[in-house]
Amino acid sequence: MARAFRRKGDRLVGKLDEAERLIVASLMEQTRSLLAPDVASTGDAFADLIASLESSVATPEGMPRGTDPGDRDPALARLLPDAHRGDPAVSAEFRRLTEQDLRRRKSDGLTAAIDALRGVTEGDRVSLDQPTAQAFVVALTDTRLLIGERLGLRTEEDAEALELQLRADPDNPVAYAAAVYDFLTWLQDSLVGALMGRRLFP
Repeated sequence: MARAFRRKGDRLVGKLDEAERLIVASLMEQTRSLLAPDVASTGDAFADLIASLESSVATPEGMPRGTDPGDRDPALARLLPDAHRGDPAVSAEFRRLTEQDLRRRKSDGLTAAIDALRGVTEGDRVSLDQPTAQAFVVALTDTRLLIGERLGLRTEEDAEALELQLRADPDNPVAYAAAVYDFLTWLQDSLVGALMGRRLFP
């Protein structure tokens, strides 16, 4: 059974049993698959930048490749939001210049979190150093956004409507996904609390 993260010295330590670690890691892997950059990292920052720009050259219609909203998974709009919603041209250009790097950084953070979950060797203790804990928080955020999009949770009203729906029909097929979303929310809050020195009781 999961126990909230606590600060222990310079580590952030929580407990997740094997099934819980498997679920969270699997969901993070799905999120990483969606966010994976189109161009693999070479390890050279300049070469990666050039490759990412080449991968997003303009189409004959003048739009950078991959910027057509109809071509994108709606969850990407949550994970990779527009920089300037009032000006599609500015947003498209900013996306062309920055999206591959942002995808790579998010994918790397998700990998760090997955490795921490897969690498548990001492009981059910998930022990994170500060940089990994920060990456873990972002990975949980992105994974929650993906599940939230799949559940149609964009506003407080959406969440309230889903809660009422599940109360009326506890056997609704989305109940499991909603429970996982709530669990990830609790896990993220516990880790953020530990990072900030705030205690959160399970």
